[in-house]
Formats: sequence, structure tokens, C-alpha cells
Amino acid sequence: MADPTPQGANPPRPGDPVPAGGLEPTQVFSTPPPPPPPLGSQPQGQSAAGGGAPTVQDTSPPPPPVGAAATKEMGYDDEDLKILAEVGNYRFGSISSLLNNDTVVIPAHPETNFDEQKFLSLLRGSISLTRDEKWRIIQAVPKLSQFQIDELQKILEEEKVKFSQLSPKHLKHLQGLERKHSEDWKDLQALYIQQTAKKKEQSQADDIRKQLGLQ
Repeated sequence: MADPTPQGANPPRPGDPVPAGGLEPTQVFSTPPPPPPPLGSQPQGQSAAGGGAPTVQDTSPPPPPVGAAATKEMGYDDEDLKILAEVGNYRFGSISSLLNNDTVVIPAHPETNFDEQKFLSLLRGSISLTRDEKWRIIQAVPKLSQFQIDELQKILEEEKVKFSQLSPKHLKHLQGLERKHSEDWKDLQALYIQQTAKKKEQSQADDIRKQLGLQ
């Protein structure tokens, strides 16, 4: 079993070497991940301390489906209607849904059984986890138990539902966060492409050395 990360040591980052058998789960988070915000509060990352507007307390319903009308009779106020007009067809999850999981590979996990594409899609759509945390979670999969996998998926599914149910007032902020996290996911995909290319080059170099009798 690998030694735990020394206290104060930085956790590994995308591109760093990964021990055989995967990362230890204790190495995934540099700080404990915050839970999704309660309904009616601001989306994560927006607070007075963080430079955003003060917390908005409202009782407006979730955004209507794309193409459906929103009216004051339905419980929306002027701010809701204004934001809905500004974001157009955007709803939480609509940006990440345009991406895919191509090139992102989960290491072998013989002790657990789950839908890898669903797992990756939930990670991809999370705006609570950073790019590095998503990468470390993927690298730690071989060390996670079935219970841990199931619980992680449950948490990510709950996060998705809670953000989707926030009132239209939050849509512009959510849109910005989702754009950023989508770009982060593309960065991870590019990293996996680079790593695959390096492994291929190394394999070809090893073959040449063998042919020349240098190994």
C-alpha cells in the first residue's frame, strides 16, 4: 500500500506520474469538496466574499423548459424574466452535454462494476470539482470500493439536480461556471491525447532499440 501523502504536500496534478494500481483516495482532494448549495441560495463560487453579489433569497421556480413561456403568473419575477431573455436556450447542463468523453480513459478496476461513460459524464458536468480533482478521481478509481463509486455518483447526480432547480436568477452565473469547467474538460482530453502519443513514441523507440540489440 502506498504511503499517504505527507502533510502539506501538494497532491499530484494532471500529467504527473501515477503509481501502479492507481492513486490513493486520500490524494484526491487538496481540501474537502464543498457540498452543493441548498435550493434558493447562490450557485457555488458566487458570494459577497468571492466578489459576487450578496446571496439572493427568492422563491421563484426552476427555469421552464427551453421553448416554454415564463410568466409572472407562474411565479417568476422581473429579474427571472430578464435573465431568461439574456441566456436564451441555456439551461444548466446544456453546455457540458455538447462535450464527450473521448480519449479520457479510466484505469482498470477489477474490483468494481459501473457504467464508465455515465461516471465520466457526471464528472464532466460537475462545477464543484476542479479539473485536477476530476483527473485525480479518475486515477484513484482502481483504489475505490464499490460503495465509494456508488456514493460518488449519487453525490454528483444530486449536485446536477440541485443546480438545475435553482431559479433563473442563477442561470448567467451557472453558464459562466459551466463554460469554464467545459474548457477544463477539454484540457483533460488534450492531456490524455498527449500521454497516448508519448506512450506510442516510447514503445516505438523501445522496438528500435531491441532491433538494434541495444536492450
